[in-house]
Amino acid sequence: MTDSPILVLGSNGKTGRRIVQRLTEKGHAVRNGSRQTEPPFDWGKPSTWDAVLQGVSAAYITYAPDLAIPGAADAIGTFVQRAVDEGVPRLVLLSGRGEEEAQRCERIIQREDIQWTVVRASWFNQNFSEGAFLDMVLDGEIALPAGEVEEPFIDVDDIADVAVAALTEEGHGGQIYEVTGPRLLTFAAAVEEIARATGRPIRYTQVPSEAFAAGLGKAGLPRDIVWLMNYLFSTVLDGRNAQLSDGVRRALGREPRDFSEYARRTAATHVWRLAS
Repeated sequence: MTDSPILVLGSNGKTGRRIVQRLTEKGHAVRNGSRQTEPPFDWGKPSTWDAVLQGVSAAYITYAPDLAIPGAADAIGTFVQRAVDEGVPRLVLLSGRGEEEAQRCERIIQREDIQWTVVRASWFNQNFSEGAFLDMVLDGEIALPAGEVEEPFIDVDDIADVAVAALTEEGHGGQIYEVTGPRLLTFAAAVEEIARATGRPIRYTQVPSEAFAAGLGKAGLPRDIVWLMNYLFSTVLDGRNAQLSDGVRRALGREPRDFSEYARRTAATHVWRLAS
């Protein structure tokens, strides 16, 4: 442990805030990186990058909204070079499974002059409780163009645990941890797990990709988010990620959390409870 802070980009996000909490509980100094922090960090404003990098001992890099967005690799390349120039010795990148642009970003970070670690993940369990699908769960119908493709949903708490280990422990340098849950589930099966945990009737409905994207646009979501969701469902969710991996076990020496555990734990928080 050092007195130098660990930089966590996206510190208000699903993975970032969990990483900040874990690092703080372990006694590490943390520098939050977001547009609301001081100094602020904004991927769209490279002028904000140098200040957050000064004097940090490690950095967790997550790119918003996703590494698949065109131009992400250029931004990652510039940021990594600035981190190296500032003398940051350790970088941990959150990457995407089955995303060509994300793998390009992984190659950028794989440098001999730093300790790098890649945490490669796909669909988060928490998308159903903290992300785009929460309102659907509350409405009782999750309408997505997911088909019968199986996905090894990963718990964000597992991602955070792996990232914290890579940021603070030795032995993780040069590793690509492809993290998945312990079993494959279709989106329909995941919805059944949530319905069982909540005791509410929640159904999955298959919709065409075009209708799904049009609905997102009508709901007022930003254009890049609409593009990303359409890309993930129409391109990445084609079966390429329908296999388990041992990333959590290799990094932490334990098995990943199961989706049913996530559903029970989340139901107990009442986030899926309908307003009375």
